[in-house]
Amino acid sequence: MTQKGRKMNYKQDFIKFMVQSGALTFGEFITKSGRKSPYFINTGNYKTGKQLSGLGKFYADCIMDNIEKGFLKGDFTALFGPAYKGIPISVTTAVALAEKYRMDVNYCSNRKETKDHGEGGSLLGYQLLAGDSVLIVEDVITAGTAMRDCLPMFEALRVSVDGLIVSVDRMERGAGSKTAIQELEDEYGLKTYPIITIMDILNWLYTEVEQGNRIIDSATIKRIEDYAAQYCVIT
Repeated sequence: MTQKGRKMNYKQDFIKFMVQSGALTFGEFITKSGRKSPYFINTGNYKTGKQLSGLGKFYADCIMDNIEKGFLKGDFTALFGPAYKGIPISVTTAVALAEKYRMDVNYCSNRKETKDHGEGGSLLGYQLLAGDSVLIVEDVITAGTAMRDCLPMFEALRVSVDGLIVSVDRMERGAGSKTAIQELEDEYGLKTYPIITIMDILNWLYTEVEQGNRIIDSATIKRIEDYAAQYCVIT
């Protein structure tokens, strides 16, 4: 299940993958919170089979990295992807774990509306049972709304949650002094494991500039630094 000595360069590769896929762009954007951001993350821009396959491999790498470090258990019952963006993520990650790491796990997702015909139910894929455990896979966490919708369902089913894997931790404060990820941990004890953070993106950009790869200009990097200093919780 693990590969000893595996070089964990997937974080840098993931940032490059996001840029090439158009999921990470730089410029001037207005976020849902009304902030003027110098970068934007849109995971809806993964459109092709090749991109989705690559995305699943990066999620699988992150999961295995955290299992090897002892942060995650390797015996969770299923990957859970919240509707709607989490659904393809859970499927492609389950495929990647099976193909790349020989780790065969179930996947499931919630329905926005309970199905009242056929087999019925509120879940797609594996049907969770009392005593099961899930690892949640999601794109990004903004306000944590999707998590707050799902977590009571797990409690009602008596299913435990091992953790949450996300593409990017923007590390931004919400209305208070903490990030949405920190608030979820405080409220529910839910630990989040991002593939990358905004600081990883900044460090990658510094390296690209040093190597002469002009992904963006130094003025844009400075705007990202200023934005992080103003809105992010840097730990």
